[in-house]
Amino acid sequence: MLVLLEENVTNLGLIGDLVKVKNGFARNFLLPRGLAVLANESNKKELAHKQRQAEAKKLKALAAAKELANTIGALSLTIHKPVGEEDKIFGSVTTQELATAFAAAGFEMDRKMITIIDDIKRVGVYKGSVKLHPEVSAQFNIWVVAQG
Repeated sequence: MLVLLEENVTNLGLIGDLVKVKNGFARNFLLPRGLAVLANESNKKELAHKQRQAEAKKLKALAAAKELANTIGALSLTIHKPVGEEDKIFGSVTTQELATAFAAAGFEMDRKMITIIDDIKRVGVYKGSVKLHPEVSAQFNIWVVAQG
């Protein structure tokens, strides 16, 4: 029986693949779970339409991420920390603090998306990175200043 896969199936194929399987496997496993549909003309056209829509949606998300990356690239975040001798900071700057600073600047970022590139040990300017999309990341400046 020829079926079109609607999901990735291990050891069988990827989404959109036209595969030949035994009748029982299709009737008892693939079709009831919604992993595949029968390979007729209408289902082929519908799958092609869904793939075009998904591709357009992915391109739109990529364009939005690139635009946001340009905005974030010009951004500098300021973090206030208590300072000891020789401008050494107490504690460390965390991604949660950076996420809070992003929220104050008007950007909602999850702390898991943020990476601190340089080790922050003293007062000064450091680099950070945000992964906005699997293909897009943006770097920004982190200003660490003495509190008070």
